[in-house]
Amino acid sequence: MSNPVSNQRPLTLTVAAVVMALEGVVTVLLGGYVGVETVIGQPSDVVSSAFVAGFGILLGAALVWVALGMLRTERWSRSPGVLAQIFAVVVGVTLIQSDQRTIGIPLITVAVIGLVALLSPPTTQALYGEHRDGV
Repeated sequence: MSNPVSNQRPLTLTVAAVVMALEGVVTVLLGGYVGVETVIGQPSDVVSSAFVAGFGILLGAALVWVALGMLRTERWSRSPGVLAQIFAVVVGVTLIQSDQRTIGIPLITVAVIGLVALLSPPTTQALYGEHRDGV
């Protein structure tokens, strides 16, 4: 449910939504890339490649859906948003440990920005404030 009392979404929640949407779009594109490579390439395991492609597209779509929830100031969007950022940090650390710093460092940076925005007091107030109906 959206927040009917507060017509203005705080900047922190907008930043979190942009981070989430960016991650979602990139994930959809990567899933699509794997899908195209599965069809036109010669993967060693077609079933695994198709699964990875489908999973990437579905996960990316879910991240975009969560971003839309944040833009609508919907309370439910915070938990999956925080969880996604924690996973992004873990993936980023793994990338750095695999000598993929050019991908891992930006991923961690974006995820930390998303976490800070999601856990900030203005976001908390907008999503869980005392002026919420029925709370």
